[in-house]
Amino acid sequence: MPVTFIGVRHHSPACARLVASVIDDLRPAWVLVEGPADVNGRIGELLLGHELPVALFSSYRDDTRRVASWAPFCDYSPEWAALTHGAEVGSALRFIDLPAWHPAFEGRSNRYADAELRYADVMERLCRAFEVDNVDALWDHLVEIAPAEGLFDRLATYFDLVRGEAAAGESDTAREAYMASWVAAAAAAAGDGHVVVVTGGFHRPALVRAHAGLSVGAHAGLSVGDAQADGPGASGAGAGEDGAGAVGEQPIWPDIPEMPEGAIGGSFLVPYSFRRLDAFDGYQSGMPSPGYYQELWESGAGGAARHLVEAVAERLRKKRQPVSTADLIAARATAEGLATVRGHHRPGRTDVLDGLASALVKEAIDVPLPWARRGTLEAGSHPVVVEMVAALSGHRVGRLHPDTPAPPLVHNLDAELERAGLDGAARLELDLTRAADRDRSRVLHRVRLLGVPGFHRDSGPATGLDPALRERWTLRPGPERLTAVIEAGAYGATLTDACAAVLAERAAAAGRDVDALALVLFDAALSGTADVSDRTLADIEAAVGAAPELGPLGRMLAVVLTMWRHDGLFGTARSSTLATVIAAAVRRILWLAEGVRGDEAPADPGRIGALAACRDGLRHAGRALGLDRA
Repeated sequence: MPVTFIGVRHHSPACARLVASVIDDLRPAWVLVEGPADVNGRIGELLLGHELPVALFSSYRDDTRRVASWAPFCDYSPEWAALTHGAEVGSALRFIDLPAWHPAFEGRSNRYADAELRYADVMERLCRAFEVDNVDALWDHLVEIAPAEGLFDRLATYFDLVRGEAAAGESDTAREAYMASWVAAAAAAAGDGHVVVVTGGFHRPALVRAHAGLSVGAHAGLSVGDAQADGPGASGAGAGEDGAGAVGEQPIWPDIPEMPEGAIGGSFLVPYSFRRLDAFDGYQSGMPSPGYYQELWESGAGGAARHLVEAVAERLRKKRQPVSTADLIAARATAEGLATVRGHHRPGRTDVLDGLASALVKEAIDVPLPWARRGTLEAGSHPVVVEMVAALSGHRVGRLHPDTPAPPLVHNLDAELERAGLDGAARLELDLTRAADRDRSRVLHRVRLLGVPGFHRDSGPATGLDPALRERWTLRPGPERLTAVIEAGAYGATLTDACAAVLAERAAAAGRDVDALALVLFDAALSGTADVSDRTLADIEAAVGAAPELGPLGRMLAVVLTMWRHDGLFGTARSSTLATVIAAAVRRILWLAEGVRGDEAPADPGRIGALAACRDGLRHAGRALGLDRA
């Protein structure tokens, strides 16, 4: 049962090539990949034929927490190479990591955030030893633009150094124990067939040690040369999806954790974009400039360097920035000189960027160059530098295969938009006194509250006291809409349910901020969500009952009371939700006012307005709401 462990850096072209090469040579019975085990029954969806990048989006929601997690794939992701090449040689494929909602991922929105970044002291020592600015430059120097020979051993050494002897945190330990149990199951059942395990490099040393301890005499931690010595044909190609066949038995897989009772969630593929994949835009993968690495994947280091210069020049010229031929010649010469000094086989990303910056930025730079450190672009970055970073990011946006399953919200939203005539590009003016326009407005507001791009309200009523009776909207459908709707599917299966869940989340997050709470209540009115769930109503009542200041509480009460008394436009007249808010606000205002002493506090318009709103609440709603005026 030979097992080959390949530690990778996520979204690394060099690692992707290595994974593809090993799988093509060994033709393993099983290919095990770091990824959510709860979607193993749907791995086929990943292989439908999408235009990359795409991501596996997982959501989870219960009474105490909400999780949204992405596992992105692009052409040069090692995990994608493992899945596609494994499928081509007939290997059975399995994800072996805990589900995205599991507490082990608490605080991480991206499954493939580089684990070694949490051990910055090791990375700092390595960067000092190799005299580079940061881990990205170190990685390019050691891996991406270095010769391919000996890469497997180089990676193993690198990740052994990163991991060191330090104990991993609780979350990594839990994940590694779970992944090791999948490796043990596959190895036990594979017979003479190979098993290839592809995970983040940080986890590789722990998995190798675990496998060596579980399987005495097994080929744990083999190098590529050791694995190939056993014979790439020994695995028996074509093991099939169930992993059974001539190579061994069906594995007894570990149990997959199930969501707690009452929790809502699921996983679906979404289109992704290079911009969302870019570390300079906040993505946690640790690999910046996806447009550059795509070119590195397709054309090699020399082609990527040429493309980088051309992309920057083209972008700057479109922005009417002067970029002469002499500037480009100077940039290329500087990049080649830097590559030589830095010991690079060919100019790498930072060599070319430094060369371009020296040739194109004529003024002093007040903010450090972004590729000299890690993280997002800082405010005040030179405009030319900003355009350079954008050019390297690339504009690619993925597209899902038409047969890709989608959450129910996608189909419900499409139907609602088509039914209301809102599914195309348009500029609309809606008269809110007309029932048909009011219905269309409610649909648009529900979509707006879900954060779906392409639906912008240009004008309309801003509060319940606003006399505006017309709305103007601009509708611009775009490729990013599908991604947003799939992700919003975490809130509910229908537009109405999802909108109510978003409002409930906002109400809970508002806490004692009654101004924020007033906006939630007005958005509920605009979207036709007049009455909310008992849980949300309790949260709202508690927030109003704990409001610390009279002024904001009075402003909210004035708006809510007007909507409760008069509003036939949005359907909130005599709303039970607003009735609860009014009663709670009146009691809280009287309680806060009792603590105000005239000799200690001067006259204040906010306090006076609050007492006036309290008076009106008692006068117009007291009897209906059971408030005792006396």
